[in-house]
Amino acid sequence: MLIGDPVSLDEMLLCRERRAACQEQLLSEYNCPVISFCLNIPGPIKTNADLYKVFEFGKQEIITMINSLELPILKSIQFSEKTGDELIMSIDGKAEIIKDHTSLIEDHHTLGRLFDIDVIDVNGNKLSREAYRKCLICNCQAQECASSRRHSIAEMQAVITKSVNDYLKKTND
Repeated sequence: MLIGDPVSLDEMLLCRERRAACQEQLLSEYNCPVISFCLNIPGPIKTNADLYKVFEFGKQEIITMINSLELPILKSIQFSEKTGDELIMSIDGKAEIIKDHTSLIEDHHTLGRLFDIDVIDVNGNKLSREAYRKCLICNCQAQECASSRRHSIAEMQAVITKSVNDYLKKTND
């Protein structure tokens, strides 16, 4: 079970509105693709000290990827609130290339399944991944499990907690 401050539905809706407004502002200001990064955490607890560390690992992976592609970060905005940690960046590059590389992070990092990295093109379209993401628990298509509520929040949080604890233990050894 995750420990932290629970978030209400109204707080999450306001957070999503703020995120969309921030994305739109960066798109209009820079006319370049936008990366929007947060964590996929089911249930009312969206962040705590350990999840913040996971967010920072993901953020560093994204920045490393951007630097390896030699793409300028035009603006970067970070929010750290009880609704979760978020990073929104305007990147001077091709949205499709950025999406391909962010999908690799999500698919290959040990905690990548917890990463939610959206790429929005200059027309405001969120780019889709080529392959569906797998469920945290059963490796079926995540969208199918979510829509059918196949797994309880407690089950998903237990898997997340174990993954995070194992990763943090490994990185601290």
